[in-house]
Amino acid sequence: MKSVIESVFTGLKRNGVSYADIRIVKTEEEEVVAQDGKLDSYTLSSDEGFGIRVFYKGAMGFASSNIINENEIKRVADFALSIARASATTVDKPASLDQQDPIKDKFTTAIEIDPFSVSIDEKVGLLFDCHDKMKSVQGITLTKGFLVFWKTNKKFYSSDGAEIEQTIYESGGGIECYSSVNGDFQKRSFPNSFRGNYGTMGYEYIKSLGLKENSERIARECMMLMSAPQIPSETATLIIGGSQLGLQVHESCGHAIELDRVLGLEASYAGTSFLTLDKKGNFKYGSKIVNITADATVIGGLGSFKYDDEGVPAQRIEIVKEGKFLNYLSSRDTAAMIGERSNGTARASNWNRIPIVRMTNVNLEPGEPSFDELVADTKSGYFIETNRSWSIDDKRVNFQFGCEIAWEIKDGKLGKVFKNPTYCGITPEFWGNCDAICNKNHQVIWGTPNCGKGEPMQSMHVAHRTSPARFRNVRVGVK
Repeated sequence: MKSVIESVFTGLKRNGVSYADIRIVKTEEEEVVAQDGKLDSYTLSSDEGFGIRVFYKGAMGFASSNIINENEIKRVADFALSIARASATTVDKPASLDQQDPIKDKFTTAIEIDPFSVSIDEKVGLLFDCHDKMKSVQGITLTKGFLVFWKTNKKFYSSDGAEIEQTIYESGGGIECYSSVNGDFQKRSFPNSFRGNYGTMGYEYIKSLGLKENSERIARECMMLMSAPQIPSETATLIIGGSQLGLQVHESCGHAIELDRVLGLEASYAGTSFLTLDKKGNFKYGSKIVNITADATVIGGLGSFKYDDEGVPAQRIEIVKEGKFLNYLSSRDTAAMIGERSNGTARASNWNRIPIVRMTNVNLEPGEPSFDELVADTKSGYFIETNRSWSIDDKRVNFQFGCEIAWEIKDGKLGKVFKNPTYCGITPEFWGNCDAICNKNHQVIWGTPNCGKGEPMQSMHVAHRTSPARFRNVRVGVK
């Protein structure tokens, strides 16, 4: 196949193509879903295909196919060239790519237990055990459990001479329980809402989650919510738990720093960004203790890899340092537009999609106190955890989040439980009011396997490493 690809690249260059690349991707996926102690669904699937990008006179063409043979690769390459030629007739600002050294390498995620080698009986048995423990709490009306595994093999070749093969394993899962009485409906999730947590690891990751060990606890909390009052509407001090803070970082920082949004190239699906080019290097994004990085090299993060889908090495990027906004996430073409080099954040959700700027692991760096110390240092306020809903405007400025549960903090102690807690804010004001972040012992990498972006839509795997943090003067209890 390599000789075929080299022949195709030679032909494309003869026809005026300045650059071309091909990605061959094979994905295997296993999903186990249980509901109320019964197997709800079991899916084992695979998918394989390739996509070719070509750049011709400042325009890009892309085409793909799920048939992988010599004739089809040549046909798809010719089709991609015809698209680029047609596009070149309407180009106002010719596209270019930054300079990158072509790399030849192989990489495989380090795992201890191949998740696809673990029996279905063991996986279903774990979810059934979780159900039994959740249902042991009187009043629980419904339980759910999920396990998902992916194995993705990517081969990348470029006309510059890059040859990269990566095999990435991903595992994840979670549990949920619900109660519904007299028109009230409450839920608790673990370790996070929306099907749990995920990482680039093997089945050992599932063992580390503690699903069975936390099943009864979240069921008890669910029933506590049934009799709990609504959180009052007021301005208060808020300690936000790690999982909810991960989503806060995702929505108010992660999407806002994607350079294609900033440049207006990605506006129709979910908006642009308030972090315009004039703010780079001089805008106060948050308080002095707010440090945010994007780090695709973190071991185990769902946004971790060795090379992006343009063959650029994974990197750690300082996004916000001591409250000041410094850098964007970029691809080879968007970086070239502002005179920089790509920082390795261009990825495609599959072989039939074009690589676009995507988050990796966008992390809030830790502070000094422990969680207990942070609570003890808070005279009054609320501890809020586990997302239930979210809304943010198309420039990533005004937001509102709803969570599953909140605890009142009074005189440095956790107390009364509240249901349906919400909070809202304006991004730079909110992060400017961050005055404490828990230490690294409380950090968790929260994997998000369904980050949507692009047209046609691409669902990408990203993550956020956070620990709980405190924010002053937050509007809570907004209905």
